[in-house]
Amino acid sequence: MAEVRLLAIIGKEDDPKKCTAAKLVRLGELKPVVSARVPHGAVVLDPEAEKALSREDLAAASAKGLLVVDVSWNKLVKFPRIRGGLRHRALPFLLAANPTNFGRPQRLSSAEALAAALFILGEQEHAGRIMEKFKWGPTFVAINRERLEAYAACATSSGVVSAQARMLDALQRGKDE
Repeated sequence: MAEVRLLAIIGKEDDPKKCTAAKLVRLGELKPVVSARVPHGAVVLDPEAEKALSREDLAAASAKGLLVVDVSWNKLVKFPRIRGGLRHRALPFLLAANPTNFGRPQRLSSAEALAAALFILGEQEHAGRIMEKFKWGPTFVAINRERLEAYAACATSSGVVSAQARMLDALQRGKDE
């Protein structure tokens, strides 16, 4: 199967020097697109999606692409509307390693979101290559390795959700003790 093609709609809302999507575009790892040019059937990373990303999305991501919408967390009130015919998927619980949101749950940069998605889809080498482009990138994989491996081991969205629930329960039990 071909390597997953990475796509981004870049909102240009962040500091250009801190924009991980812009850096990946400059390095040739990511293709910028406008909403109307996103291939029908592409997988969109959407924090408001009802279904979690899992290995069952690999064929669609490989054939049509994996899309991240690069907008500022500070300005994100609701996930932007993108044309229909796309597979919206949410990432499961992960911790950010980027300097702006280090240690904060679910506040991933675009690069972290793409790398996490690639890892979950079984493209660990590609995920590592993306994260190597950033000084803090290997830290993202290191602090999330157990979670990423558990999610990647799940064949379906419901399996990813169950794995996430087990890990969050264990985290909560650890806090309570």
